[in-house]
Amino acid sequence: MGRTALVAGAVLAALLAPTAVAAPADDGTGIPVLTDERGRALTLRGWNVEDKAGRGDQALAAVTERHFRDMRAKGFGFARLLVFWDDLEPRPGEYSHSYLRKIERVLDWAEKYDVRVLIDAHQDVFGPAFGHRGVPEWATRTDGLPFTPHPDDWFAEYFEPAVQRAFTHLYEDEDLRLAQARMWRVLADRFEDHPAVLGYDLINEPMGELREGEDLPTAARRIEREHLTPMYNRLADAVRSVDRDSWVFVEPTPIVGEGVPTGLGRIDDPKVVYAPHFYNTAMEAGADYDPTAGWIETYEQAVTRYPKEYKVPVVVGEWGPLNNALPHMNRFYRDAMASLGRYGSGWAGYVWCYGGGYCAVDGSGEFRTNKELTAQPYAEAVAGTVRSSSYDPGAGVYRLVYDSGRRGSRVTELSLPPGPWTIAAGGEAVVLRREAGRAWLLAAPGARVTVTVTRG
Repeated sequence: MGRTALVAGAVLAALLAPTAVAAPADDGTGIPVLTDERGRALTLRGWNVEDKAGRGDQALAAVTERHFRDMRAKGFGFARLLVFWDDLEPRPGEYSHSYLRKIERVLDWAEKYDVRVLIDAHQDVFGPAFGHRGVPEWATRTDGLPFTPHPDDWFAEYFEPAVQRAFTHLYEDEDLRLAQARMWRVLADRFEDHPAVLGYDLINEPMGELREGEDLPTAARRIEREHLTPMYNRLADAVRSVDRDSWVFVEPTPIVGEGVPTGLGRIDDPKVVYAPHFYNTAMEAGADYDPTAGWIETYEQAVTRYPKEYKVPVVVGEWGPLNNALPHMNRFYRDAMASLGRYGSGWAGYVWCYGGGYCAVDGSGEFRTNKELTAQPYAEAVAGTVRSSSYDPGAGVYRLVYDSGRRGSRVTELSLPPGPWTIAAGGEAVVLRREAGRAWLLAAPGARVTVTVTRG
């Protein structure tokens, strides 16, 4: 390494040092942007990482260093890591130190490849009492109501009486409320200082109990208003008792996927992210995308109401259909990527694994059909206020315009998919450093910066 490289490295290290700055308000959409500890506007793009099958000694065994190495190599710098309360606290008040070490090992891999991680307290159909993962059996109360499995339609199990009643008890029983809060204090206390941790997703796809004569949209809004809002406030307080800096992510019910605006109220915390999921019922059941149905437009209109009203960023926590190879799926991915870029600070696709079904890549690590459309150039962190950002997949051209800040970090980070890319920076900005799949730009204070990234 020559003297020039050494000087550039020292300058970059100094410029990347944490600096207390005010977070930018929003990017012109009326929705605030997510920011890092240096006040830079973040764009998160990545994938869910999970091991739903491994339990106890085998917990998280399916998650390996390869996941993070391959994601970063494809241009993704974000992972939503699924963790399970039933593994963390198998018996009341007894927390698994082995499980915490396994989580830490995964976070260490993420740090090694510079991947930001959202720790997600995941549940599917409540938990093990119903053959899934999530809330421990000891915290599952059904009042003896019936449960019938639906092996061909697991989501229908959410509407079984026993499952619905279990959610009601979780929301209303004081001892279960305290147990859930303690669980989050344990997680946040353990990982608050880990460099890879961006934040905490307080519960995955929460549901609840329908009342007689109540339709699903009405029930969803009531559950969100009466149960989820106070729960999120309780859990945010639990996190803040040990971690003052990480973001807390809150989800509506999955009914948002049908274009139903959430009934969530205000979460009294300064660092809240709204984290809806982006699934269409018909497509989840195997149907092809219908570009004329207007589903994406309806969804977008619904999910932007809450963040505009309560002034919080948006990150979509899960999305991606089961069957990517149907005739209109190429159009779906193009439309979805454009939509997600209009209002959100990022997304995590479902799911980074090596195989079929929902997996992003096959056994050799190559993108499965149409999944390659998720890999685009983007600005991971912008030191300033974004004025416009767009990518033309046909032309292979990404354009970014931003006003650099006058205080704090002046280094903007770009992420690039595999392949040759040319970067042109104008407006008192220079490319400070490049490496495979990454680039760092340095801008003068208060400059209007234009960046063009061209394939080839």
